[in-house]
Amino acid sequence: MKAVLVVLTNPSSADREDEYNEWYDDIHLGEVCQIPGITSAKRYSLSPTQLDPPSSLGTDGYLALYEIETDDLAQVAKELVARSVDGRFRMTDALRSDPPPTAVLFEAR
Repeated sequence: MKAVLVVLTNPSSADREDEYNEWYDDIHLGEVCQIPGITSAKRYSLSPTQLDPPSSLGTDGYLALYEIETDDLAQVAKELVARSVDGRFRMTDALRSDPPPTAVLFEAR
């Protein structure tokens, strides 16, 4: 099965944006891609050019897109949560946690 994990985030404050981006690009993407089934990751920033106002996105200005190929998507999701909770992901307070990031899985049709 092919799937994607879409994660919307922001830095904890504007003055920590560089720190947030450095952590995300240099640490977090690689850690997430170590999970079996996650095959790649790419980040994007919200473009000022939009078809419609991005009201459904709230104020999140960054998107991470993780490609997944697995026979057990539930196990990949379980491992993502486990590593977030048990400290295997090196997190940073430069990532806004209130409200928490939005993470959504989509399966290929």
